[in-house]
Amino acid sequence: MPSRALESLFKLREHGSDVRTELVAGLTTFLTMSYIVFVNPSILGDAGMDVGAVFVATCLAAAIGTLVMAFAANYPVGMAPGMGLNAFFAFTVVGAMGYSWQQALGAVFISGIVFLLLTITGARAWLIAGIPHSLRSAITAGIGLFLAIIALQKSGVIVGDADTLVSLGDLREPEPLLAVAGFLLIAVLEAWRVRGAILIGVLAVTASALLLGLVEYHGVIDMPPSLAPTLMQLDIAGALGGGAGLSWSAMLHVVIVFVLVEVFDATGTLMGVARRAGLLPTDDASPAQQKRFGRALFADSTAILAGSLLGTSSTTAYIESASGVQAGGRTGLTALVVAALFLLALLFSPLASMVPPYATAPALLFVAGLMLRELGDVHWDDLTESVPAALCTLAMPFTYSIANGLAFGFIAYAVLKLATGRAREVHSAVWVVAVLFVLRFAMA
Repeated sequence: MPSRALESLFKLREHGSDVRTELVAGLTTFLTMSYIVFVNPSILGDAGMDVGAVFVATCLAAAIGTLVMAFAANYPVGMAPGMGLNAFFAFTVVGAMGYSWQQALGAVFISGIVFLLLTITGARAWLIAGIPHSLRSAITAGIGLFLAIIALQKSGVIVGDADTLVSLGDLREPEPLLAVAGFLLIAVLEAWRVRGAILIGVLAVTASALLLGLVEYHGVIDMPPSLAPTLMQLDIAGALGGGAGLSWSAMLHVVIVFVLVEVFDATGTLMGVARRAGLLPTDDASPAQQKRFGRALFADSTAILAGSLLGTSSTTAYIESASGVQAGGRTGLTALVVAALFLLALLFSPLASMVPPYATAPALLFVAGLMLRELGDVHWDDLTESVPAALCTLAMPFTYSIANGLAFGFIAYAVLKLATGRAREVHSAVWVVAVLFVLRFAMA
């Protein structure tokens, strides 16, 4: 596309940018978030989904969502299936609650419809404004701990134990050793601000495993595998209670969690990246700025629906987009570059098929560590804030469910505020969510 056309489409000069800067920013963002094309198939594969099809669905969902962000909102934000949401999909909805993966995809679609309606009606802003900051921070940290225990388990660093539930695995085995080495490599590279540190860590462990004869060489570049095993395979009727052993109350439970995590994750990411880029609307912002941010919210809502139809868990905005903003990205051209690179990644399916679970585990563990930073924002000196936050954070890994952590946190927050005479501090959104979780447990 000629530079003049790009200038007209993305208004580069108006945003103090140019084509070269946007191209570099797009490449930077892609390198920092591209690990998802290896991690997401690994996680959803544990739910019984075809790994090759999930790889294709991940690349396509990321590309479609990012293209919508580029052209509808002109924002430098990359989209892809969200970490945490994919784990909830695989290990809670399918693994613990007994949904088939097709029904879980149906639940993602339903949550996408709800998410879209919340965005269109403005209820999304009401929900975001109503959830206390301590709980928001606890939710992010709890998901981080949930990812951490999955990573440690997948790598063999921890194993099940009849007496203590978990114990240290055999670190003399190559798999956990490679996982630990991969994690340390990622941390060192990130400390040196190397772009694509997580991706390099995943590939380094995979290469080491190949040299040790632990994985079989399948090549690097080839035509993408078929999307047919997951394309349009969602079971909406089953998700709504038509499946064996399922119910409306269980469906409510799943949708609440998907929607809440989508709301906090996507909105928080968009606001954070937009703030760094100087794009976040203020009270005195122009109607054009407000409209642009509204379109960004709409873009991440529609991306969820596209992902569920293709065959992947909820798609969301990625905080790694901040790396592209740091490199100078200010417009949708950055996002367009990210989308194009995700499409190019489709050719690397043989490489993706070689990546073992203990190679993606370091990525999960490192992302988990970053998410734990949120605990610093909890109001620890106020027990009515800190106790619900702690319950929310701890319940997620120890009950192996993001849903249970959310329920414990919201219910405890409402009860403690009510019992200490501070009920007026509780926003109506918290009461609504807490009551829904109580009803879910009552009907279980």
